[in-house]
Amino acid sequence: MPQTTWVQPEIDLDLPTASDEEGYGRQEVLRITKVTYRQLDHWTRQGIVVPSVRSASGYGSRRLYSFRDLVAIRVLKRLTDAGVSLQNLRRAVETLRRLGEHDLASTVLVTDGHTVYQCRSGDEVIDLLQGGQVVVAIAISAAVKELRSALPTPEPAVDLAEHRENRRRRPAVRATAPAAATSAG
Repeated sequence: MPQTTWVQPEIDLDLPTASDEEGYGRQEVLRITKVTYRQLDHWTRQGIVVPSVRSASGYGSRRLYSFRDLVAIRVLKRLTDAGVSLQNLRRAVETLRRLGEHDLASTVLVTDGHTVYQCRSGDEVIDLLQGGQVVVAIAISAAVKELRSALPTPEPAVDLAEHRENRRRRPAVRATAPAAATSAG
């Protein structure tokens, strides 16, 4: 059975912001996120990761990535480390963007190494490789709580063998038909 990997950035963090010209260059991104130059370059050229501070504008220009971009790159790296193929990674990111989720730094993703899901809440999960199809998520603890509140007080358990023995010992009660009334006269 494949192991499920939770890829969950800290959503409630106050992520640092930078001015329009402040960001992280390639060497810093590679060191911080632990991705290879080839991965970063390929993801950027494919549009999977888009440097939000400054894109390349020709030979020799320098891409600059924001902190949120670094979080997105780290999430993508963890997904690939969990076994998600580049094709599935691209499809998942495209679906997220189509659904209006442009910031990977503020979403919760789950993978089994093949499929990538977005968890929007405790009971709403989206299959990103099926074009955003909703997956039914059932919280077992909620079902247990619901059942407990609906249950009546349980009856004491009866030993079935003892119950049968007691039935045999009781004298049988036979139903007798009432005597037919005779009418004289």
